[in-house]
Amino acid sequence: MYGLWRPRVLGAWHVPASGPVIMAVNHSHNIDGPMLMGTAPRPVHFLIKKEAFVGPLGAFLTGIGQVQVDRTTADRTAIGNALGVLENGGVLGIFPEGTRGEGDFASLRAGLAYFAVRSGAPIVPVAVLGSTERRGRLIKQLPPLRSRVDLVFGEAFQAGDGSGRRTRKVLDEATVRVQERLTAHLKDAKRLTGR
Repeated sequence: MYGLWRPRVLGAWHVPASGPVIMAVNHSHNIDGPMLMGTAPRPVHFLIKKEAFVGPLGAFLTGIGQVQVDRTTADRTAIGNALGVLENGGVLGIFPEGTRGEGDFASLRAGLAYFAVRSGAPIVPVAVLGSTERRGRLIKQLPPLRSRVDLVFGEAFQAGDGSGRRTRKVLDEATVRVQERLTAHLKDAKRLTGR
């Protein structure tokens, strides 16, 4: 990532040095996940759509510990594998909106809150900014080579209410709490970076 672009990483000290962590990342460009994987202070295991696991790319993604997920159903295998990452003290990366969009955390799904409440892992919000500002001249689908992409890590927080319960009401309330924190972090990150 550092050879192709000029990532600027801010707030990486917010990521706990050990133990389970969930990184909640906004997602507006295909480069956002790889950019975070290449610059994060700890190895990140993302939930990635099963359609990406084809040919050599599939073998590569499996080799670096990414988690395959079928987005058309409640994929119990993927859920178990993702919880396993957290149980082993790893970092799980999630795009809370479920797919690429505006990258503004507006259409949050309940999966992030479920993993956070179920595992007790803190959430670290991550804003990736600048990946969609301009198109490259050589490869139109990517940001221009050597352009700056900002990755801003926010303060870790707990999604649950501290009760340890995992009822539908607790998960719904956690989803609202998470969306508020992620939206506030994105606003702060834009102000901090001037984007």
